[in-house]
Amino acid sequence: MRVLGVDPGLTRCGLGVVDGGVGRPLTMVAVGVVRTPSGDPTPERLLTVQTEIDEWIARYRPDAIAVERVFARHDVSTIMGTAQASAIPMLAAARLGLPLALHTPSEVKAAVTGNGRADKAQVTTMITRILRLSEKPRPADAADALALAVCHVWRGGAQERIEAAVARAAAPVSVPRRTLGSTARPAATTTHPRRVAP
Repeated sequence: MRVLGVDPGLTRCGLGVVDGGVGRPLTMVAVGVVRTPSGDPTPERLLTVQTEIDEWIARYRPDAIAVERVFARHDVSTIMGTAQASAIPMLAAARLGLPLALHTPSEVKAAVTGNGRADKAQVTTMITRILRLSEKPRPADAADALALAVCHVWRGGAQERIEAAVARAAAPVSVPRRTLGSTARPAATTTHPRRVAP
């Protein structure tokens, strides 16, 4: 499975692509950050983010997209920009028919570090180890995007296996059909050996 992780933001939008599967080693394919100047008009900044995300999808062809779920904060202007940026990968997934997952920050931290309250430094350290990177991905937005992708490979892969097992269990069992209204068993036929006259 190849997952594009997106840590949404208008000033910095982290992007990370990871290959792997449940029980298999994970590999970083690409990591980067889309930056837009805070002084530019919001529509232009959103267009820059959209253009870059579209290019990443075309270049790396992910099987799924994982986006950080946005939570309300005290700074309304920050949360608005983050929410607007998070809509871009969601729309791209819908437009291209790609599976989309929204993971909360605590889900990602728990998946990567085992602690849902881990700080950014701990997430970055664990991502470096999990992906066997020679150096830590910078800035934190890049590490967070990789963490989102890793979280989805592990959680999404396990979820797909559960859903497949449930679907198999719910599948109807084929039983030989009998004629409606007939409860009688078919008559048994016995073959008697024939005697041949000498």
